[in-house]
Amino acid sequence: MIRAAVLFLMMALPAYAVQPDEVLDDPVLESRARDLSQGLRCLVCRNESIDESNAELARDLRLLVRERLVAGDSDIQALEFIVDRYGEYVLLKPLPTGSNMVLWFAGPAMLLAGLGVAGVFVRRRRGVDAPDKALTDAERARLAEILKD
Repeated sequence: MIRAAVLFLMMALPAYAVQPDEVLDDPVLESRARDLSQGLRCLVCRNESIDESNAELARDLRLLVRERLVAGDSDIQALEFIVDRYGEYVLLKPLPTGSNMVLWFAGPAMLLAGLGVAGVFVRRRRGVDAPDKALTDAERARLAEILKD
């Protein structure tokens, strides 16, 4: 029973695809590389980070990140290099700049527009008078006469 629980817990942990030959000797640089690679999208697997992906392109990106860090780049410089090379799509969390601003604000804007339309609809429905209040006295008398028949 305990073995099954341990096996289950091990399956729940994230599976890292970093190969032993990719790991840097400097633990500080390796930690930085892991942090950066968890924020980069595998271009083959789509919604996985390159840290979790076994794809060759993900391996190439992991090695590229480590090369940039060993060359002395800061985290920001390494990310800028990769984004310049592969585009913003490589970031798992795109930056809220440029054309991405449309994507960042489209959801809240659509929600506000929907609430506005619903509010106008409710106000108009409230303003509609009941049919009998809109009738004149002569019309009410004629209606009563018709309904008697």
